[in-house]
Amino acid sequence: MNRFLAYLFLAFISWSCAAQGNSEMNVKPEVNLEQFQRPKLVVGIIVDQMRYDYLTRFHSKYGSGGFMRLIDGGFNCKNTHFNYVPTYTGPGHSSVYTGTTPRNHGIISNSWFDKIEKEFVYCAGDDSVISVGTPTAAGKMSPHRMISSTFSDENRLFTQMRGKTIGISIKDRGAVLPAGHTANAAYWYTGKTEGNWITSSYYMDVLPQWVQDFNASDAVEYYLKPWNTLRDIQSYTESGDDLNEFEGGFYGKETAVFPYDLVKLAPQNGNLDILRSTPYGNSLVTDFAIAALKNEKLGTDQYTDILAISYSSTDYIGHNFGVNSKEVQDTYLRLDLEVERLLKYLDKEVGQGNFTVFLTSDHGAVDVPNYLRSVNIPSGYIDGLLVKSKFSEYLESTFRSKEIVENVSNNQVFLNKAELERLKLNKDEVCSAIIDEIISYDHIDKAYSARTIHNGSFTSGIEALLHKGFNQKRSGDILIVNKPAHIQYSQTGSTHGTGLNYDTHVPLLFYGQGIKKGQSLEYVPITSIAPTISALLKMSYPNAATGQPLYFVLD
Repeated sequence: MNRFLAYLFLAFISWSCAAQGNSEMNVKPEVNLEQFQRPKLVVGIIVDQMRYDYLTRFHSKYGSGGFMRLIDGGFNCKNTHFNYVPTYTGPGHSSVYTGTTPRNHGIISNSWFDKIEKEFVYCAGDDSVISVGTPTAAGKMSPHRMISSTFSDENRLFTQMRGKTIGISIKDRGAVLPAGHTANAAYWYTGKTEGNWITSSYYMDVLPQWVQDFNASDAVEYYLKPWNTLRDIQSYTESGDDLNEFEGGFYGKETAVFPYDLVKLAPQNGNLDILRSTPYGNSLVTDFAIAALKNEKLGTDQYTDILAISYSSTDYIGHNFGVNSKEVQDTYLRLDLEVERLLKYLDKEVGQGNFTVFLTSDHGAVDVPNYLRSVNIPSGYIDGLLVKSKFSEYLESTFRSKEIVENVSNNQVFLNKAELERLKLNKDEVCSAIIDEIISYDHIDKAYSARTIHNGSFTSGIEALLHKGFNQKRSGDILIVNKPAHIQYSQTGSTHGTGLNYDTHVPLLFYGQGIKKGQSLEYVPITSIAPTISALLKMSYPNAATGQPLYFVLD
């Protein structure tokens, strides 16, 4: 009997330990992390608004040195998804580097209504710092609204601040959030008449000389030139017609067709800001990243450095022209060359076997609803003014006050608690009544109270994604889910933000030191990236990480 009890005890202990593992990803014990040599450099690449199918749809047109080098020589996680809502740039970049979701890192959108301050706040905005490198407010940025650490932070702590971290992106939030709280620097682009790389006093008081020299050169102005297709446009059979009714285009050009004379178009399109919406914005990021690698001597000593790169022009172009456009295809063929150029520099200056790269995205995007309707796929546009008018009438007729709703944004309703108290209304009853009203609106598919989402134990479906995206301190009182492919947006171009596959399914490629060659269709949540890099570097996971390392990609 004693032997039986001993076996039973051991079995219980084994079950208990297994039960403590995070449900997002099963961890296999076979991987011996001690065999890994820490790479000298980790390069994280986020391609803004890159759908997974851009890898497969344009596959035959890519060369061998960019995306295909990462795929053939590294590990391709083909079924990687964002495991929360909303799928926007700020939350996406934060989740990749923190290993958790907005529920824990706090970046619930790009901008959101602050329930305490009673105003909108920007995910990277910080009025306590000053701009460096520009006289404008474009540099008043920091990661202070992100409340958890990143793997780049953990690397800084692990190396006693000897390992460097630098973030680079056209967008401020694409540079600031991945770089984390302890970064040596984050740089982003300001266009208009400046065309400079800038930062904030959060990182430094004066731009380094190499950045000043870069800004003083003609590196930016060089790209103010015609944008024509990289190859014969007739060969771009993986995208729609060049002339169609589903694209936005540039001011000053009647139709959104190639070529685009950027010198001529720049004055009506933000001057040097026009580069954001062309593939040349990505080229500029590669130029600056290589300058940073060279001048900061990244990956040249025994302490691992982190270079966080975000290619943002892909997002601007997708929003403008739509995911099925010739412009998007040309952008990715050109980005393939940028990735190749970056890898070749790493080969030469850091050395093969000394660096690790991962490439992913912060979200995908929906096909233009007008295009979907033209091929009989259910989709549509939301008339925001009409919905607001109808909803206001409902509030007035039902509660005798429109002020009980303080704000409606990011598919969330924020109630005015002071007004509820004045009218002696029960908050839960008001939420229930509002949900009953808005669920009748044609474009709305589902609606939930914050209490339902926060207290629920959801393991699948949109409810689980809402749960992981819900932040008790920052999110609204009612959460709204629109019908698939129904957006409040212009009649041209693509957007994103939902928990549907077109927004959640993104590429994930690992390559280099410590990475196996292979591929997998196993489901991978985006929160697995940071713990995987942390395991590779033999260090602590980001402090709020909920993901688990991908044992099968580690060599």
